[in-house]
Amino acid sequence: MRGEPDIDQSFDPAKHELCEPSYFEDLAIGDKFPIPSRTIGDANFAAFQLASGDNHPIHYDLPYCQARGHDNLLAHGFQALIQTAPGAGLMPHILGDAMIAFIEQSSKFLKPLYAGDTVYPMLEIVALKEQRSTGLLTLRSTVHNQRRELILEGEQKFLVKKRG
Repeated sequence: MRGEPDIDQSFDPAKHELCEPSYFEDLAIGDKFPIPSRTIGDANFAAFQLASGDNHPIHYDLPYCQARGHDNLLAHGFQALIQTAPGAGLMPHILGDAMIAFIEQSSKFLKPLYAGDTVYPMLEIVALKEQRSTGLLTLRSTVHNQRRELILEGEQKFLVKKRG
């Protein structure tokens, strides 16, 4: 027979946070939020194909790619873009409940992303626009590859709470 669970009253799940949350006033232009590097392999291509429904052979047929001058499978541009998802790094944890909404995104695809490439995503604050009870946070999003080539750049905008 099991006894009653031993409950630790000093533990509060609501306070189990990765870091101290920040507000709009705590942010500064130039603050960087690196996202861990990762190598894009066949599993990433298969998962993206399943999620997107994209079945163009340039992304999944190596002889097709090679016949068109590519050494390897060519990733869809959105597959490069998803590498800048803020949740893959610390930014959403740093903002915590102060982050209200992800409101805008734009990007330019500058170089190809191939199967086997390693990506190095980064988010950097480039603008802060104060509003009455919130602020608009603008991030520059970039992805470099292992050859130090900038393959993607863009912007992301978030609505963030000011300190109450």
